Amino acid sequence: MLHSPDRDCDGCPRLVAYRLENRKDQPDWHNSPVESVGSLDAQLLIAGLAPGRRGANRTGRPFTGDFAGDLLYSTLIKYGFAKGNYAKTADDGVSFTNCRITNVVRCVPPQNKPTTAEISACQPYLKSEFTAMPNLRLILALGGIAHQAVLRTLGHRAAAHKFIHRAEHRLSPDLTMIDSYHCSRLNTNTGRLTTSMFHQVFGDIRARLDAAH
Repeated sequence: MLHSPDRDCDGCPRLVAYRLENRKDQPDWHNSPVESVGSLDAQLLIAGLAPGRRGANRTGRPFTGDFAGDLLYSTLIKYGFAKGNYAKTADDGVSFTNCRITNVVRCVPPQNKPTTAEISACQPYLKSEFTAMPNLRLILALGGIAHQAVLRTLGHRAAAHKFIHRAEHRLSPDLTMIDSYHCSRLNTNTGRLTTSMFHQVFGDIRARLDAAH
């Protein structure tokens, strides 16, 4: 059974305080833990870091409303993992195909930097995602923190699986994790991640899933 945090989850005092501050400043925003989107029957799970303050924390849908979402959603549509016209809102009608999106931390952290304790506090929700997805075959970890969180949640040693862009890690006979630099504005502005590089990752994913059919 899928286990998700309550709207007023009190597991992380720092994040609770920040949530209340945002609710006061922006009462029309979502300002709560952000639920995952996409079918639990999907073969692909994309694991991001945490909601952005003006992105998912505002709109209520992962990666929606900030720069990272611009690149992610356009890429999902290009490679057949989503349909529709992404308009940076949770009600833009975008639907997902064989793909689910989650964050390893469900609440927005100050400066987009969750603490180790906050990542650990959300670990049961991430584990719940894995156990509730019977067809899960690929996990795309966006960034080193998501990579490490996935490994810890599944009981693997981080030292045995180094984060490298486009690396593939066999976690079980039926489950592989693929790494990508996070599609953040910082990474794209500095050239650490280009659109072409991101598309290569999704090309790898599409080829893997198509070959399995």
